[in-house]
Amino acid sequence: MEQLIERGLYRARWLLAPIYLGLSLALVALAIKFFQEVAHLLLNILSLKEADMVLSVLSLIDMAMVGGLIVMVMMSGYENFVSQLDVDEGTEKLSWLGKMDSSSLKSKIAASIVAISSIHLLKVFMDATNTANDKIMWYVILHGTFVLSAFAMGYLDILTRSKKA
Repeated sequence: MEQLIERGLYRARWLLAPIYLGLSLALVALAIKFFQEVAHLLLNILSLKEADMVLSVLSLIDMAMVGGLIVMVMMSGYENFVSQLDVDEGTEKLSWLGKMDSSSLKSKIAASIVAISSIHLLKVFMDATNTANDKIMWYVILHGTFVLSAFAMGYLDILTRSKKA
């Protein structure tokens, strides 16, 4: 009975595969939105103020970083929790594939969230005249929370690794 349960639990990891496939569909949706924003920027480039153009570019950077985060979670999560990716020799392979365990994945996700939050906060600051001060304060507090969380996770990871050694 125990062996049957363990086999079932082990095979249940495949339930994650459609979730990672769903992330690839989210990446498609993000790419569509990205190119919609590029088209909007290019069509209105002559009438946009410099600050508005910078805000649009920051939005594009934000979307690109979110896309990278999706790829990282999708690929690393699949490799760590479902199955190793079979990439043919001689074909392009991402250098970090197969090297990122769940701990390093968490650190990279935390760093990506901080970077995305930083860009969003920069957008808020650039549009500060149109944003209420209490809203700006909450954006700063939220960003600070992301930064502190990333540092805390990194510190705990260092502590855990030093205890294993």
